[in-house]
Amino acid sequence: MTLVLDNYIDGRLCAPRAGRYLEVFEPASGAAYSQCPDSDRSDVAAAFAAAERAFPAWSALPATERAMHLNRIADRVEARLDEFAAAESRDTGKPVALARSLDIPRAIANLRFFAAAITQFASEAHAMGADALNYTLRQPLGVVGCISPWNLPLYLFTWKIAPALAAGNTVIAKPSEITPLTATLFAQACIDAGLPAGVLNIVHGSGPCAGQALVEHAGIKAISFTGSTRTGAAIAAVAAPKFRKLSLEMGGKNPTIVFADWEASDGNWNTLVRSAFANQGQICLCGSRLLVARSIYSAFKDEFVARVRALRVGDPLDPQSDLGAVVSRAHFDKILGHIALAREEGGTILTGGNAVTPSGRCANGWFIEPTVIDGLAAACRTNQEEIFGPVATLIPFDGDDEAVAIANATEYGLAASVWTASLKRAHRVAARLEAGIVWINCWMRRDLRTPFGGVKNSGVGREGGFDALRFFTETKNVCVDLGS
Repeated sequence: MTLVLDNYIDGRLCAPRAGRYLEVFEPASGAAYSQCPDSDRSDVAAAFAAAERAFPAWSALPATERAMHLNRIADRVEARLDEFAAAESRDTGKPVALARSLDIPRAIANLRFFAAAITQFASEAHAMGADALNYTLRQPLGVVGCISPWNLPLYLFTWKIAPALAAGNTVIAKPSEITPLTATLFAQACIDAGLPAGVLNIVHGSGPCAGQALVEHAGIKAISFTGSTRTGAAIAAVAAPKFRKLSLEMGGKNPTIVFADWEASDGNWNTLVRSAFANQGQICLCGSRLLVARSIYSAFKDEFVARVRALRVGDPLDPQSDLGAVVSRAHFDKILGHIALAREEGGTILTGGNAVTPSGRCANGWFIEPTVIDGLAAACRTNQEEIFGPVATLIPFDGDDEAVAIANATEYGLAASVWTASLKRAHRVAARLEAGIVWINCWMRRDLRTPFGGVKNSGVGREGGFDALRFFTETKNVCVDLGS
């Protein structure tokens, strides 16, 4: 029986107004298993009307009461963690163990963090001697749009809506139509938690239809988007003439720089492999280019390849699977096309490079071996274009300057990691890297208080911590003449 999903508008689950639906496929089996609304402008208009009605009362609530609502929703998600994890795994193809340990706990953490952060979000005051006093108001914008991607669906969905709601805005959210299930479960959690009608509205559908309608709507005050650089550029083109606030977190071609003096411990090796292949390489922060000091290159290559070969690709429900399926047939074909391109560009496939056909229910799923490629020029397409799959390249370098030059020689600038025993070198190199975040001797250690975002074609703006709350508010200075 096909599962039929609903939009969430004005506090209730409802069918799309035009009655159209999109098929949703399970990556592990390749089979369609559900339908989500193929929403259009009429659905976005209904969501906006509900959000606009809800805004005055929601924005007037004390921050502590808005925080209580977010915490109640977090409680409902936490109580159904295994159900959410299973749904996330089914939609994305990722191992259910990863969804259970990463995606859903971090979604819960987003809700709880911003529930707490809004109660600590302070304004500034500046005395002008004894004559006048300036103080700052940070006021919610109104109705905002949040567009989240398919790779970490609930995690990044809550990353956007939690600060927006905490700051007093009402929200229209558009999850990816490829992975809509946990957003629908989240809507039910909001209903169960008693979130007032219209405060959060979830409109499913494609980017060109529902997403475009949301971005173009005249009443939307800000857009927070995570996704491809091409889509981000299209959103910016629409938003710029409207002078609308934008936060765009887009693609990455992230370097992992390994110096000769790095600590080659078992834990660090595991982190390097994970940084390249976690979630089948479908994390914008994955280190897809490994830059390795030439003096250790040969030995590093042998050990890295051996560890990658040991990764197990299989059914996401199998606890022994390290990697599951990639998210869609189209993405599967794209990744294999990039691997073929690497061969054409003179690359040597050290391991992987092929589709995998697990037995049983996964025989028709979209599985690809973790792939390591050597012998490519730093400037070739394989090392310049975002593949967003289980593919990593190895590049030797000589000295700090060459490492930094290769690392920065892409149109992207989202993240980087630096591995060295010298903290002086680490600080020096980190300062020169063109990236929004640099990890030193670690990867994916996230503190929700810190700013997050990219430079160059990886994005505009910062989210996380008070930066997110600043984005979702308007700053107003009030100057009071104190008289004589």
